[in-house]
Amino acid sequence: MSVKSNLQNLLNEFSKKKILIVGDVMIDEYLWGNVNRISPEAPVPVVSCTERECRMGGAANVAINVKSLGANPIMCSVIGKDDSGILFASLLKKRGMTSEGIVISDKRKTTIKTRVIGNHQQLLRVDHEMTSFLDKETESELLEKILKILNTQPIDALVFQDYDKGVITLGIIEGAIHIANEKNIPVLVDPKKRNFLNYKFVTLFKPNFKELTEGLNVSPDKSNPDSIFNTVQKLHQKNQIKNIMVTLSEKGVFISNGKECRIIPAEERDVADVSGAGDTVIAINALSIASGLDPFNTASLANLAGGLVCEKVGVVPITPEMLLGEAN
Repeated sequence: MSVKSNLQNLLNEFSKKKILIVGDVMIDEYLWGNVNRISPEAPVPVVSCTERECRMGGAANVAINVKSLGANPIMCSVIGKDDSGILFASLLKKRGMTSEGIVISDKRKTTIKTRVIGNHQQLLRVDHEMTSFLDKETESELLEKILKILNTQPIDALVFQDYDKGVITLGIIEGAIHIANEKNIPVLVDPKKRNFLNYKFVTLFKPNFKELTEGLNVSPDKSNPDSIFNTVQKLHQKNQIKNIMVTLSEKGVFISNGKECRIIPAEERDVADVSGAGDTVIAINALSIASGLDPFNTASLANLAGGLVCEKVGVVPITPEMLLGEAN
């Protein structure tokens, strides 16, 4: 059977899957314009705004990638009772996604990242956000929604997409993983520093190289799989993590199942924008593992998908057509 036929069969399996994504969601706002002069008030460019665009970002981009691949995502997160929260809910609805896992809280503000782009160059980013962990009441409300979905729906994989904005707490991690493990649902994690060592008994743990070195306070050789393998043994053994994937940017990805490991090199590409590549990689991982693909082939496909979206400008989700085109 050809590579394309195998891939088509796998994509057909993707379309049958339902993926639960828990994490920090946000609005990505883009202000596009032209720069023709310097401000008389300060030595900064004046951007004459011609276009404003708002997109779902953060963990919601994982959901967008899952949906783009034909599967059914359910997003669980907390947004503020504010204008940006209303906008996020409308964008979710516009994408045809359910809001059953979304908590609206008057104790939080919806994260919004505003990028000012003049003459096709990003000049400034302004972030409105809260990064403190959820209060106990909001945490309980979110966990209740997560557990209800896990207990009442046929979930094929659970993804934690952590952007370190405080939505993913220790209580959320432990409560959701416990039920997922009881139901034999694969658990995948894209971590950040604060919760790095809190994820235990998971199927796949996917930091990038910087997150790995900061999370464990180590400095392995990025080009040497044995060096990285020795570093991640603590996570395999102490945290009972089955598979660990470390994305290595231009060097590809490292993958280990605790017994063997390898580095899968990246294809040479004209990289236009790396934004959103990590979200694409975890989405492919979740769907592949849920479809029964082994970790090493999963890593190869995720590496391919991450490289493909880096050729596009902006945060672009992976599509079946992009993958099949590469198979050709």
